[in-house]
Amino acid sequence: MTVKNSKVKIQKSKAKIKTKKSVKKVVLKKTTNTAKTVIMTAKKSLAKKTKIEAKIAVSKSSKGSGLSTPVFDIKGKIVSHIDLPQQIFGAKINDLLISQAVRVYLANQRQGTTKTKSRGEVDKTTKKVWQQKGTGRARHGSRRAPIFVGGGLTFGPKPRDLSLNISKKMKILALFSALSSKFKDSEIKIIKGLEEILPKTKLMAEVLKNLGIKEDEKVLLVLSRNGVGSENVYRASRNIQGLEILSANSLNAYKVLDNTLILMMKDSINSLEDTFIHHLSKTHKPDLNTFLKKDVGAIKHSK
Repeated sequence: MTVKNSKVKIQKSKAKIKTKKSVKKVVLKKTTNTAKTVIMTAKKSLAKKTKIEAKIAVSKSSKGSGLSTPVFDIKGKIVSHIDLPQQIFGAKINDLLISQAVRVYLANQRQGTTKTKSRGEVDKTTKKVWQQKGTGRARHGSRRAPIFVGGGLTFGPKPRDLSLNISKKMKILALFSALSSKFKDSEIKIIKGLEEILPKTKLMAEVLKNLGIKEDEKVLLVLSRNGVGSENVYRASRNIQGLEILSANSLNAYKVLDNTLILMMKDSINSLEDTFIHHLSKTHKPDLNTFLKKDVGAIKHSK
């Protein structure tokens, strides 16, 4: 009987060892499969990002693809031609995005500080208006009631927040759409040598006249980034009626559409590229090895 029991025990231990080996094989297969899927997804994501970066590089390199425009000098003569960036002046015009950006901009200009006083806030006498009985008129007890002159206002406006939000990317794309529509309608002029002008309003008025700009026309003058090197231009043009001055880094879709003509200094185009295109092209480049180490290590740790 003891021999039989020992044989049975040996067989049971062998069966347990076999089951453990099979379980280990299944776990190893699962971990290898998950690691393979992680590697494939990482490779696909990196391939997509490289394609996007290639598209951005192509859009940057294709500046001269049919977006050439003349450059004027102070006397109104064509000096040369410049190739405008395709991503800014040749973008797809999205009317819905432009309208949304304009609505958000106008809403954020509202202060929302209007306020009226209710009957509890009006400073009036507490004396009864007239006696309760005997006058033949309706009974009243307070001069602060809304039906009396100088009384409180019912359901009047109160201070409130009217601001709206929109993402930076949507703002930039709306600006590109607005500039593209202006360029399509030939309402953009590039000027060179304006920074050499003296700070005299008379001289700036002569420059606008040489460019064929009418006095009743609304013009947006776009300076370089933060107006660097164009202080004289700002002083010469700030007193001209109908001429609005704005730096390239603070340009928005509403200001572009609100004016009939956009007069841009030549250096402002580089400022537009540095401010807006570089913001869109800033993408995080993950390393494949670190990505795989993190995810495969997490899988092994969980198993």
